[in-house]
Amino acid sequence: QVQLLESGGGLVQAGGSLRLSCAASGSFFSTSAMGWYRQSPGKQRESVAEITSGGSTNYSDSVKGRFTISRDNAKNTVYLQMNSLKPEDAAVYYCNAKIRTRSWLNSRDYWGQGTQVTVSS
Repeated sequence: QVQLLESGGGLVQAGGSLRLSCAASGSFFSTSAMGWYRQSPGKQRESVAEITSGGSTNYSDSVKGRFTISRDNAKNTVYLQMNSLKPEDAAVYYCNAKIRTRSWLNSRDYWGQGTQVTVSS
């Protein structure tokens, strides 16, 4: 069974930094794109950043220049370094990974349980 385990959320003052981690565990064949989404109360879940298995990245306009996504393919882990945090960055952050559990199967989306990021002004 594939699981995504997140860590690194917490409370930080505006202007501060946090680093989120998400590790994929279990039995699977490969991971392709991995990414981070966030959802705050009353809003839809939105994409924050994505990284392909080759290292190409994509960011939402709201976090460009402040957040950096990276991954360690050997550890099946994706990271999100968040700098210059703003109160509007506060949300539950979810890890996403497209995982192929067997070589003959298509990849599908897996989600972490979410980690809370709170930014005080």
